[in-house]
Amino acid sequence: MPGKLYLCATPIGNLGDMTPRAVEILKSVDLIAAEDTRNSLKLLTHFGIRTPMTAYHEFNRYDKAEELVKKILDGADVACITDAGTPGISDPGEVLARKCMDAGIEVSSVPGACACISALIISGLSTRRFRFEAFLPPEKKARKEILDNLKNDAATLVIYEAPHRLSETLKDLLQALGDRKLSLCKELTKVHENVSRTTISEAVKRFSEEEARGEYVLVIEGKSLGDLREESREAFQKISMEEHLESYVSEGLSRMEAMKRVAKDRGLSKREVYAALNRDDKA
Repeated sequence: MPGKLYLCATPIGNLGDMTPRAVEILKSVDLIAAEDTRNSLKLLTHFGIRTPMTAYHEFNRYDKAEELVKKILDGADVACITDAGTPGISDPGEVLARKCMDAGIEVSSVPGACACISALIISGLSTRRFRFEAFLPPEKKARKEILDNLKNDAATLVIYEAPHRLSETLKDLLQALGDRKLSLCKELTKVHENVSRTTISEAVKRFSEEEARGEYVLVIEGKSLGDLREESREAFQKISMEEHLESYVSEGLSRMEAMKRVAKDRGLSKREVYAALNRDDKA
């Protein structure tokens, strides 16, 4: 009978955030797949966990995942942990989980700390919709393509960044997204936890004069719905009212329903749209 894979969250800074269930699972499994065995040894030692570990990281994630799948199919229970936080979120745990699922192996989550969520809920920005992009690619072209796709998204954006790239990333964000509210979060859950609620432009200025230290989570305000509506209305002004109407009619909408859509798109009342279309017909 095959074993089971546990994706087990570990603290992102404060050891008190380790859950009793996580400790129990890590003690009970046959093997722990750890992103950094030296780093994880400190955690396991603190909680008296003596389960054997094996290294599972970015550079062996495919070959090692195949080995781990075979072990689980042979009956071993395996827990996957990352350096800090929830495995599978911007780390190799995603590959192992997918391969296990493809092999018909049961995969279970042992929830706990996650830097993305922790930063989001203390950012002061909207949590209703958010988009997590992890680390932006270092290549200029790839980074620009991603940011261009994000600039009209109304969802709050969450990204991770290393200190040596923070200043450059802030400049790229300002150029691509314009100036927006920004929360810079670091040392989350630790004694010196710090959240700086500022703007992108203010952060660019700050880190042109100050050296960044530590890993950051950037939480960025999404495009305002008002701006999106205004841009849409400006775009619709470039076509005639009749062309606008016919675009919806060609999609199968009735003329009346199409008029409602046109009115909403242009920020007008249905009466105003009706009157304008009648004037065009008589002209």
